[in-house]
Amino acid sequence: MSKAFTRESEDADDELPPELKVPAGSKNYMTPGGWHRLRTELYDLVHKERPHVTQVVNWAASNGDRSENADYQYGKRRLREIDRRIRFLQKRLEHAEVVDPETREVTDQIFFSATVSYLREDGSEETVSIVGVDETDFKRNHISWTSPVARALLKAREGDVVQLRTPAGIEELEILTVVYRRLDGPPDPARQD
Repeated sequence: MSKAFTRESEDADDELPPELKVPAGSKNYMTPGGWHRLRTELYDLVHKERPHVTQVVNWAASNGDRSENADYQYGKRRLREIDRRIRFLQKRLEHAEVVDPETREVTDQIFFSATVSYLREDGSEETVSIVGVDETDFKRNHISWTSPVARALLKAREGDVVQLRTPAGIEELEILTVVYRRLDGPPDPARQD
């Protein structure tokens, strides 16, 4: 059967690596900053990049033989990639549950959007922020709420010792501090700090 008559999978989650999949039956939790970044990317794809690539493809098509026209072939491939990303972003944003850490009641218990400092068995201290699967950024110590470390930390409190299962065995983590603070994103005009 020709590729032209096959339909791409409607379920884009099948193509995702495991760390980007939202667990079945769970909401797609996201911080306001993460939601804003995805929304901005979607806007840029729809209103800037896609129209530009479409214009290039139309120009390339007007040059004649499309079978050997690299601009045309690359442009069509790029349009498919853009359209796939647009569908993915629309689906993710449609099912997003935005959780603002600044509006959470004061607690020392760890939930989504918490910034947690903990002590490892080797004596090193680490600080991580628990964010949505689409917001994971190891350089900024933002870990997905579905990651093994976050799962070990969730629902624990300051002072608790939790067990983290690793390939090397079980490691104990002592929770030092739990705070809920703005992680990133556009400034909130209603908030005056």
